[in-house]
Amino acid sequence: MKLKKLKIGRTELPGNLLLAPMADVTNLAFRLLCRSYGADLTYTEMISADALINENRKAVLKGLASREDRPFGVQLVGSSPEKLREAALFVEEEFRPEVIDVNLGCPSKRITGTGCGSALLRSPELVYGIISELTGTLNTPVSAKIRILKSEEKTLEIARLIEKAGASALTVHGRTAEQMYSGNSDLARIRAVKNALSIPVIANGDIRDEESAEKTLEFTGCDGLMVGRAAMGTPFIFRRIRHYLETGEKLEIDPQAQQSGDFEAYITLLEEHGLLPSINLRMHAQWFTKGLHGSRHFREKINNLEDGKSIVELMKISFPEKI
Repeated sequence: MKLKKLKIGRTELPGNLLLAPMADVTNLAFRLLCRSYGADLTYTEMISADALINENRKAVLKGLASREDRPFGVQLVGSSPEKLREAALFVEEEFRPEVIDVNLGCPSKRITGTGCGSALLRSPELVYGIISELTGTLNTPVSAKIRILKSEEKTLEIARLIEKAGASALTVHGRTAEQMYSGNSDLARIRAVKNALSIPVIANGDIRDEESAEKTLEFTGCDGLMVGRAAMGTPFIFRRIRHYLETGEKLEIDPQAQQSGDFEAYITLLEEHGLLPSINLRMHAQWFTKGLHGSRHFREKINNLEDGKSIVELMKISFPEKI
């Protein structure tokens, strides 16, 4: 299967594999690691428009972007068209991202409780107003990310309104907000959205490996794939998927060596960009060692460690033959 070149507005990507925006995950260092393995576009963690307007912008945006991380998208979350416009204009001027994305899919109660994320899907007119406000103001292409609704009719209504409002692309996660991350992604519903729109549609949800990536592309006919949780601790998934889609063959890898080596590279990137103090390194270390032989013993010991150097040293002891 030949990989498509995805175009979002005037932004033409070399391929169509995207890293999803994920809170506490897609910091600059992690995005650079995924990019090195073939992610064609990476998104920041979602940024609150309210926080960007009302709080210390330097703190909110610390380590957000780098010249090495191009092309990249910034995802904003909010419920006020005016505040989202103000935040987006600042982001556009300060960082010149290739895409600005609106979060219309986060199912977290912390987000939906404030009327943001997937809660907005209950208000089609407000969604239209938000996207229209941004596309009418920004020079940067605007995209949106949604979850499906229980009703296919309502899902298509929202999708068509987003297109009508001027969005350059739409990402669809094939679960409802009520499902959170349980059950399966509904590929048929994603396909229905793809068939209803003329703008690029990107499929998201349950893209775990080579076969699921191929199945999702073939079944939905979508223009691109967005990988989320499957990349946590395993950024190499982008190279695996790309190689398989291009050649039909799987790369042979040693997960123990790959993941432990990637974690050390990740810590180096965090240090280079001054991000180490701002992340929960123990949590990230658990992702990078999940499923490895000896990982349970490693996780038990890691709780007493604070800094990256100590964690890497523990990994060398825990996985001596691989790092």
